Amino acid sequence: MSTDLKLEAVVVPVADVDRAKTFYSGLGWRLDADFAFDNGFRIVQFTPPGSPASVQFGTAVTTAAPGSAQGLYLVVDDIEAARAELSKLGVEISEVFHPGAPGAQFAPGAGNRADGRDENGGSYGSFATFQDPDGNTWLLQEVTTRLPGRVTEATYASADDLAQALQRAATAHGEHEKRHGGEYDEQWPAWYATYMVAERTGQELPE
Repeated sequence: MSTDLKLEAVVVPVADVDRAKTFYSGLGWRLDADFAFDNGFRIVQFTPPGSPASVQFGTAVTTAAPGSAQGLYLVVDDIEAARAELSKLGVEISEVFHPGAPGAQFAPGAGNRADGRDENGGSYGSFATFQDPDGNTWLLQEVTTRLPGRVTEATYASADDLAQALQRAATAHGEHEKRHGGEYDEQWPAWYATYMVAERTGQELPE
């Protein structure tokens, strides 16, 4: 299909709109809208930091049961740091875990969640989870390197996202210079650009 279909908002079913608004505001998510109408319809939208997609909830928004949204993904670069930050905000969040069996990230009571990060340090393999007041569950997943073909453009969602990418490129470039006798690389802008595009799109990183 040649037409872009951009997923921009996901509906989260809640019972108490104001309670949900307080919760998501407390996470530091950006409040984009809170519109109420005379017929009782109300729509609230929040966007997580660095996310191109938003969440919506409100009154007369969905017939789904409150709390029925399960396993909503929040992708992070550093799951330990993200978990610690959420915990400081008062969120009851699980310890970091990795699936002991395929799909265990979606089955909290099955006993197949192994403690700690992915044993091989692999991208996509480390998780943590938390709930909103209605029981809708959010799943943090650490992604450090995308699978090939998953991302075709090296775009960044925020200035902070770009700054972190530049820092990773700078660190990698320092190792690159060490491997080449420690000489100053006059072509470092081109190397940075190659590294950042490759990292973002899941291609092989330059040496």
